[in-house]
Amino acid sequence: MATNSDINHAKNVTNFETLISVVVSLGATYNPSKDSLKLPALQTLHSAATDSMTALKNAESATATAVDTRELAFKSIGSLFTRINNALKASNSTVQADDTAKSIFRKLHGKRASAKLTEEQKAILLAEGKEVNQNSNSQMGYDDRVENFESLISFLQTVPEYNPNEEELKITTLQALLSDLKAKNISVMQNRIAEDTVRGLRKSVQNTPLTGLVDIANDVKSYIKSVFGVNSTQYKLVSKLRFVKFK
Repeated sequence: MATNSDINHAKNVTNFETLISVVVSLGATYNPSKDSLKLPALQTLHSAATDSMTALKNAESATATAVDTRELAFKSIGSLFTRINNALKASNSTVQADDTAKSIFRKLHGKRASAKLTEEQKAILLAEGKEVNQNSNSQMGYDDRVENFESLISFLQTVPEYNPNEEELKITTLQALLSDLKAKNISVMQNRIAEDTVRGLRKSVQNTPLTGLVDIANDVKSYIKSVFGVNSTQYKLVSKLRFVKFK
């Protein structure tokens, strides 16, 4: 869905295209001395602005695809963690190993080590002069889940009793899955960086002082006003075209 910024930048480009059409219609009477205001320079600037917007749309699409791909890959790992936990419980693992696993699985499922206090319980503790600090620590972000999954695999490698026959629960399979999840998570980050870079280019093409689309367009309007007059038909064709610098 297009943001207000996207819509406003697009409006600048549309208005600039209209401005160029007016310049073309003026023919030889449009003859500025400044090279950046001449028709070929305006057409080049319009192409750069259009290309930057197309590049941003493509980058946004690539990011959205990467996000969807990552979400799909992470969608089923919750049930996988449950299966791994049950496989560990069904083995001859030690009580100590099971306790360690319990802590890791709690993080993987985004559960607290202790139940969240009610407001009434917090008030009682505060009245007793005790500190209450229960910040959210669900660890369900993608980076957290990758890190905790890696911790789980490292832990399982220290438990000789964990040796399931099921291929999808074997450590080698889990390692391959972890590598895939890491790659998909990194892909999202890389696509977002690329998208931000292209968004910066769009902003630069339109907002750069003196040479950007907005300043050039307003200079063209000023030139037409100076040549034909503020009340002229020629100036009225461009006077209502707005060019604004947006973030």
